[in-house]
Amino acid sequence: MAKGEGGEQYSNASLLNKPVSQDGISLTPKREHRNRLSICNKLSYAIGGAPYQITGCALGFFLQIYLLDVAQLDPFYASIILFVGRAWDAVTDPTVGFLVSRSPWTRFGRMMPWILLSTPLAVLSYFLIWYVPPFENGKVIWYLFFYCLFQSLQTCFHVPYSALTMFISSEQKERDSATAYRMTVEVLGTVVGTAIQGQIVGMANAPCLPGPGDVGPEQNVSVNSTEVNNSTPVISLEDTKVAYMIASGVICLIYILCAIVLFFGVREQKESVRVRTEPMSFFRGIKLVMGHGPYAKLVMVFLFTSLGFMLLEGNFALFCSSTLGFRNDFQNILLIIMLFATLAIPAWQWFLSRFGKKTAVYVGSLSVIPFLIMVVCVKSNLIVTYIVAAAAGIGVASAFLLPWSMLPDVVDDFKVQNPTSEGHEALFYSFYVFFTKFASGVSLGVSTLSLDFAGYITRGCTQPNEVHLTLKVLVSAAPIIFIFTGLIILYFYPITEDRRQANRKLLQKQRDSESDSETDSTELAHIV
Repeated sequence: MAKGEGGEQYSNASLLNKPVSQDGISLTPKREHRNRLSICNKLSYAIGGAPYQITGCALGFFLQIYLLDVAQLDPFYASIILFVGRAWDAVTDPTVGFLVSRSPWTRFGRMMPWILLSTPLAVLSYFLIWYVPPFENGKVIWYLFFYCLFQSLQTCFHVPYSALTMFISSEQKERDSATAYRMTVEVLGTVVGTAIQGQIVGMANAPCLPGPGDVGPEQNVSVNSTEVNNSTPVISLEDTKVAYMIASGVICLIYILCAIVLFFGVREQKESVRVRTEPMSFFRGIKLVMGHGPYAKLVMVFLFTSLGFMLLEGNFALFCSSTLGFRNDFQNILLIIMLFATLAIPAWQWFLSRFGKKTAVYVGSLSVIPFLIMVVCVKSNLIVTYIVAAAAGIGVASAFLLPWSMLPDVVDDFKVQNPTSEGHEALFYSFYVFFTKFASGVSLGVSTLSLDFAGYITRGCTQPNEVHLTLKVLVSAAPIIFIFTGLIILYFYPITEDRRQANRKLLQKQRDSESDSETDSTELAHIV
């Protein structure tokens, strides 16, 4: 009976050889069967990650254009909103992680209540970001407030959702598989976010403005008269406002549906290990988590590699349109990046299960470097650019998958080394999200500042040579330097495959011991 119930579930049969109770029924197979996730569970869990990517992609690509061209804010105030919003978003992550770790267990779990309660408020605040209020003086406060509010509420969704990885199953294999599903859906979410926002408000994109060296005054008049005499209906500012609101409404609906699927499709499992410590203070928790060597090294690895890939992603569209001259093709190039990233997720999952996660990071990060060099050396070749986009997508897939796949290993290692300290899963995940957003903010600030110093012309059809050189550095030289720095740190990352498997076995024995102790206590109580 034990073999039929649990022995066929996993190949690690040695972990199932547990003593049987007096009635001859093995306890471990039932527990192993409980930890097994169905495809429906994994898909439901993965769908819960889509709102973060869909809204983040829409905000990242279109919020700046919206604030400048639709809300018609001064560029200085628009930059304040964007930078303060990102800084506030980064600060809220460890705070929410601490609060989640102190949350009591409910019948819905510890993470699910945060996800459920934050969803309706997050949806409302997101919609109001894309609404132009009927007053002028308080516009800056309006957008700053709702942008920061949405970032906080989305953090209340995403940090518990990220930490939920540790509570959907205690098996590393199941968690890794669920993470692969999640990363696939999240990459698809970036495609969906770009497609929805781009298609609905695509006609609101302003054309480039020719500079004095592009056309003469009489040619400029000719262009304007052509636009006026064109039979195509002119889109008003009010039409553009409505388009942005429709797009935000569609995304809000998807956000709610994803939260519902997550709630009904995933069951949060309570840790079988009994709590033996009192909740610690915020700063003590930070010191404990950041003092764990493997975690600190892993965060630094992906901080630098994320900086590299974010510089590439954030500037590649501008590089294609301004430097390479593919103004009409850059949307297709971005789509190629996202599609190849989506297709590459299962391949990376197979690769890391076959050759190990550390090897996968090296291969995934190094594979994109030759193409980064090629794209700046070959002069304006569309085919080469598409090839580079495909290679970048494969690298982006590894950047999506591997950090989230390796974080549970660090948490397990922490549990092995600190068996009496519990409830810090949310802190581990929140600090990684914090550093990721920090990298995003740094890449945005460095890119914008560099282009400003280079003399970038807003909406200009042509750019100075200094801008072209700066873009080449931002999409090639700088990412390569950051990626190599991260890989050097990875060399000192101590969790190998052998150590990971040893930790898994130790934690399994710990869970079995705790469960057996609880069972013996229950049986003794019945006897008494």
